[in-house]
Amino acid sequence: MSDDLESNLKYLKLPFMREHHHRLAQQAAADSWSHQDYLQRLADGEAALRKDRSTQRRIRLACLPVIKTLDQFDWSWPKKINRLQIQQLFRLQFVKEPANIILLGTVGLGKTHLASALAYTACLKGYTTLFATAVDVINSLAAAQTAGRMKQELKKYTRPALLVLDELGFLPIDKAGADLLFQVISQRYERGAMVITSNKAFKDWPEIFNNDSTLTSAILDRLLHHAETVVIQGKSYRMKEKIEI
Repeated sequence: MSDDLESNLKYLKLPFMREHHHRLAQQAAADSWSHQDYLQRLADGEAALRKDRSTQRRIRLACLPVIKTLDQFDWSWPKKINRLQIQQLFRLQFVKEPANIILLGTVGLGKTHLASALAYTACLKGYTTLFATAVDVINSLAAAQTAGRMKQELKKYTRPALLVLDELGFLPIDKAGADLLFQVISQRYERGAMVITSNKAFKDWPEIFNNDSTLTSAILDRLLHHAETVVIQGKSYRMKEKIEI
């Protein structure tokens, strides 16, 4: 009977029950659990294991550069930052709506940290997520376009509930790259949430997109229709030690 049970649990892909049913049965006998209590413990353990595996899978597929949390953020360093506004974002209401979050500020102020932490939190809350730099998105789409698999590659960036586009504006984007990025933004418009980090104010965004004011306006129109902007001011945290000397 034990062998049959082990075989059936393996066939049904119930690893927690397979590993723990005997120990829990002994505990049930010792503590006088009802049959329902025993089954509940097994079901709870199996569900918890599956949820944990699903979470770890979402984190792996999110391609986070490093795991960051809001608790690790140094609030004392930026000269100007709206702490309450950012803490509110971690309720992830913008992912449900869906809407966009745009983090603006010069280098070294924690924009990527906050974007990574939002992505990580989304993974924990059950949302499919993808983190990528703007340049990496453009390069992967350009390669896919050349190889004739543009449609499939585009789905990579349009399917997740949350897409993080990091470092928009750190490197110039040519006309072809801007057109590819526009496709991602356009297809996610009112369908999926985005977090974008940039070191440039909106008035300077034409510089990012090859000074194409028409395309820039089209991109901003879609991004800002349902969006919240977070402005962070100060000096680079990576230069903190040198500044303090």
